[in-house]
Amino acid sequence: MPLYMYQASYTAKSMSDQLKAPQDPVELIRPTLEELGATIVVAGFPFGEYDVVVVYEAPDDMTAASVAMAVAAAGEVRSGKTTRLLSGQEWLESLRKRRIVTSRKTRQPHDSRS
Repeated sequence: MPLYMYQASYTAKSMSDQLKAPQDPVELIRPTLEELGATIVVAGFPFGEYDVVVVYEAPDDMTAASVAMAVAAAGEVRSGKTTRLLSGQEWLESLRKRRIVTSRKTRQPHDSRS
């Protein structure tokens, strides 16, 4: 199943609410993701531009888009970003395809217009 990485930054209100009543936000969104057909693989709280990162499996891009919409609709994030992650096998296949395209280009006759 494809992997996706969702990165989000909280709104000031969301961060304030979390400081008042600390809860694990990943556990709060887990049921929604599962309802949409996605499964959380790992999550964490980085320092910097994003406040939370969730890597999850989903059957397809439409499901991943639904996850992003569901999170946005909750109103807890001011910005979010979804990135499709390639598996090791997919990465290798993309390298092989690139090699095929490159080798085809080098075998084509050269343009004689100089």
